[in-house]
Amino acid sequence: MPEMLEVEVYRRAAAASLGRPIVAVDAPDAWFLKGGATADQVVDALVGRRFVADRRRGKLLLLDTSDDGPTLGLRFGMTGVLELDGVDAIDQLQYASHRKDPAWERFVVHFDGGTALRLRDPRRLGGVELDPDEERLGPDAADVGRAELGRIVAGSEAPLKARLMDQARLAGLGNLLTDELLWRAGLDPARPASSLSPAEVRRLHQHLGTTLEVLGERGGSHTGDLQDARRRGGACPRDGALLDRRTIGGRTTYSCPRHQR
Repeated sequence: MPEMLEVEVYRRAAAASLGRPIVAVDAPDAWFLKGGATADQVVDALVGRRFVADRRRGKLLLLDTSDDGPTLGLRFGMTGVLELDGVDAIDQLQYASHRKDPAWERFVVHFDGGTALRLRDPRRLGGVELDPDEERLGPDAADVGRAELGRIVAGSEAPLKARLMDQARLAGLGNLLTDELLWRAGLDPARPASSLSPAEVRRLHQHLGTTLEVLGERGGSHTGDLQDARRRGGACPRDGALLDRRTIGGRTTYSCPRHQR
C-alpha cells in the first residue's frame, strides 16, 4: 500500500496545487531521487514553474510543469503519504504511519504563499523522478480491455497473481487488490497465467472492473470483502473454508482452496 486506488486519491489531492508558483524544493534524501537526478537538478527544474496538469498511470503520480518543463513522477512504495497544505490526502493508510516525523519527509515542494506538497515515506520504498519513462509501465488496470488482458496473461507460465502484479505488463495492482480480485473471480493465484480459458479471462476482466469500482467507492484497497480474513487461520467469507496462506510472486497471498481454482 498505497496501490492504484490510493494513488488516485493522491492525484485528486495534488490537483489542488495546480497553478501555484513553486518557490523552493527540499530533496534531502539523495537515495530517494531516481533516474540519476540530483537535488540541485530537481530544484533547478521545478523552482519558478507551476504544476499545470495531473495524471496517474498505475501507481505512478505524474505532475506536468509549465513552460515546457519536466514531468515530476512520484512513487509511494508501501508507506508513502502525500500531504498538501498540512493535510494528509488519506487519513488512514494500511501499513503506514501518519506520524509527521520530519525525518520521514523525503521530498517537499514549497509554493508561493507558504503552502507545500510533502511526501513522507518511513520505509523509503518510494521515489521521485524527473520525466519518468511512462512506457515502461503496462496499461493502467482501470483502462485495460478484455482482449488486451487476455494477451497479458497468455503465453506466461508465471503464477497468475505474479503476472497481474507485473507493473510492466499491467500497471496499478498491488497485493491487496490482486488477492481481492482473484477471490472475487474464483481463480487460484498460483495457477499458470496462460492456463486461463477465454471464459475465465472474461470473468477476470469483469471482476477487475467491479473490484476497482467497489473498493474505490468504499475508500481504498484495504476495504475488500476478503481483507478481514487475510490472517493466519482466516476463513473464506464466501464459503467458510480455511484460507490458504502462501508466498506467490514474492508476496504473502491468501486464497480460498474451495472456490478459487
